[in-house]
Amino acid sequence: MGGVRVQGTVGSFDVATRSGTVLLDDGTELGFDAEAFAAGGLRLLRFGQRVNLALEDGRVRVVTLSTFPLPG
Repeated sequence: MGGVRVQGTVGSFDVATRSGTVLLDDGTELGFDAEAFAAGGLRLLRFGQRVNLALEDGRVRVVTLSTFPLPG
């Protein structure tokens, strides 16, 4: 997987839709969808949790815990 890899902090997470927002370290807020959440192999996120993100074409493609490696 190409693209940009960054870290951030969970701003919100909706269990029903499996989507939410992440605040990057520079203060930028990015939304992620259920597909990006599922790609990270997670079951749940909580407010304030540190995460790794893979961005491609300005979109979050993968969100996973900061202790987990991003795919490929």
